[in-house]
Amino acid sequence: MKKLLITNFVILLSINCVLAGNWPAWRGEDASGSTTHGNYPSELNHKQNLLWKAPLPDKGCSTPVVWENSVLLTSPINGEDSVLSFSMGGEKNWQTKIGSERKGRHLNGSGSNPSVVTDGRNLYALFKSGNLACLDFDGKIIWKKDLSTYGKDTLYWDFGTSPILTSKHLIVALMRKGNSWLLAFDPKTGAVAWEKERNYKTPPECDHSYATPTLIEHKGKEAILVWGAERLSAHSAKDGEMHWVSTGFNPKQKKNWVVVGSQVVVGDIAIVPYGRGTHMKGVRMGGTGDITESNLLWTRTDTGCFVPSPAVAHGKVYVLRDRGEVHCIDPKTGKSHWEDAFPRASSSYYGSPTVAGNKLYAPREDGVILIADISKSFKFLGEFDMGERVIASPVPVNDKILIRGEKNLLCFGG
Repeated sequence: MKKLLITNFVILLSINCVLAGNWPAWRGEDASGSTTHGNYPSELNHKQNLLWKAPLPDKGCSTPVVWENSVLLTSPINGEDSVLSFSMGGEKNWQTKIGSERKGRHLNGSGSNPSVVTDGRNLYALFKSGNLACLDFDGKIIWKKDLSTYGKDTLYWDFGTSPILTSKHLIVALMRKGNSWLLAFDPKTGAVAWEKERNYKTPPECDHSYATPTLIEHKGKEAILVWGAERLSAHSAKDGEMHWVSTGFNPKQKKNWVVVGSQVVVGDIAIVPYGRGTHMKGVRMGGTGDITESNLLWTRTDTGCFVPSPAVAHGKVYVLRDRGEVHCIDPKTGKSHWEDAFPRASSSYYGSPTVAGNKLYAPREDGVILIADISKSFKFLGEFDMGERVIASPVPVNDKILIRGEKNLLCFGG
């Protein structure tokens, strides 16, 4: 298991996830988008290793999460935000409607973009509409809230920030023009634990962020890493107070440098993609106040990812660029171990890459999943058409790969 600076809560959750084969949040148990355990398929073939295929009620883009025998995802049903549960055998367990849907406007978006997050006791779902709900594993709503009370959603495209859990709170980030918030809720009741405004003056659209926060550690205590509005900041998980901030991500004040891909963490280093897929920085986390100059490790202006978030595995950062280039980067130096690419196509990559064992799975927007062996360098293994658009990220659990398409949930085995 990766040596991350995380709290006892996250260590315990990580152990449970590995033992049970769980994937409890958008990018897995440690937000890395990877698992080093298991033996995962080298092909995703409908005739040879498709284990099951379950129809979905409507278009949604949230990546599934898994806890034990439950596969959880969100989708609209007849105009209502909904949460669905399937078994790992493909049978639908239940579906629960939460409230009125606010439809997506992007071809590759929906009103159900954020992933569910779970602690194994309950699950939490967030939607573009502002509907936030806690459910149990039988689909019963425990509580729900309307986050539209925090102001108008001014994001140009479809809200995609997933909620995360600390040991005590459910965390939601709303990052848009004029009314950005970092919010903490009591997971049991939905009561507001604390709320912090996070508003900054930026060039047009540069204060829009679709990134998901990361749970980290600051001086032995839980903290929340947030990326948006040209700032990477760490906040106390207890009360939301800011520990430190790193800036300098848009020195020429360019317009429309919106944040889509999320940051990743390797040890005490945060790797931050920015500049619409053209730049990356490595920032050593820690300190107090403005750490822009003191903690900058490296900057690259020749690589990056705009929509997909990087994956972390084997102490390395795997960057999938929007047109299929793959760069394996040393988090300490920013230098590439190797650079390669999947076969070129007219379609782009919107879903984030997933590393399972020594394989990298890359979902292309047209529904083609490309696989490479990355055990030594980059060896292209093949491409496999799902027959429908795929925006969600592949999910590896117990030697199986789950693929969420626009119309179906698919499961492939070895």
